[in-house]
Amino acid sequence: MNAMSAANVIGTSPASKADIARGFGRARTSYESASRLQRLMGDILLETLKQRSHPNGVSGRVLDLGCGTGWYSRRLAEPGAEVTVTGLDLSADMIRHARANSSSDIAWLVADAEAIPLPDQSCELIFSNLMIQWCADPGQVLRECRRLLRPGGRLVISTLLDGTLRELDEAWQRADPGRRHINRFAPEAAFRSMVLGELPSAEIDTRTLRLPYTSPLALAAELKQLGAGYKGAGRRRTATAPGRVRAMCQHYPREPDGRVMASYEAAWVHWTCPGTGGKSQVDERGVENCRYG
Repeated sequence: MNAMSAANVIGTSPASKADIARGFGRARTSYESASRLQRLMGDILLETLKQRSHPNGVSGRVLDLGCGTGWYSRRLAEPGAEVTVTGLDLSADMIRHARANSSSDIAWLVADAEAIPLPDQSCELIFSNLMIQWCADPGQVLRECRRLLRPGGRLVISTLLDGTLRELDEAWQRADPGRRHINRFAPEAAFRSMVLGELPSAEIDTRTLRLPYTSPLALAAELKQLGAGYKGAGRRRTATAPGRVRAMCQHYPREPDGRVMASYEAAWVHWTCPGTGGKSQVDERGVENCRYG
């Protein structure tokens, strides 16, 4: 499978960008209190950066792509860091919330990750935690990141893959057959093909994370607080009938202590823009990239 066909497989988000922005914007005040998975995966990104950083650390412009409430924008801009941090998000409400709760030295930008309004080769680091899975064309996001990075600059991304929330999906399929309740995520093989097609030599790490919840309803409430409920065009426009919800809870597997577990198929990408100087080149698709000679 080549990069373009892989992109066609994984770029299947059925929700409009406006719906995605509104959904996350409505969750702006509850997001941080519910973001256990987001913190876990983002902290792994930060640890990866720490382990692979130059002894003098990162300097220059840092872009937090899909910054949400600005939690990691603030972490990246902690005192002592010789960086200029820009937080970018599709949701204007998220950006307003981030700006109101952050120091004035962080810049904020409402924009689409598929068309980032920043100059070529203007970033030393692009950090993106659990954002790219919501994009209609993830390959275009990677091409934008490649365009923005300077030689030696780094891109770190986390995302979710097919199989995420499989317990909840299976419980809903038994309780409400033929009706989707869970967002679609890219199959791992298609995701790897797409990433390596756009970012040769990228390192991709995958693993299954499992988080405990007191009940299936607690899991559903957390997804709602995050603005990460099902966003498909075929979703019910009215509340799901109580009988179906009870049936879903009955079909959800429980641990011996009565709790339930939710599985998340997690992926992290690390890529360093090659080259140390010279003029940018254009690849066979006519895309300017950061390979130098």
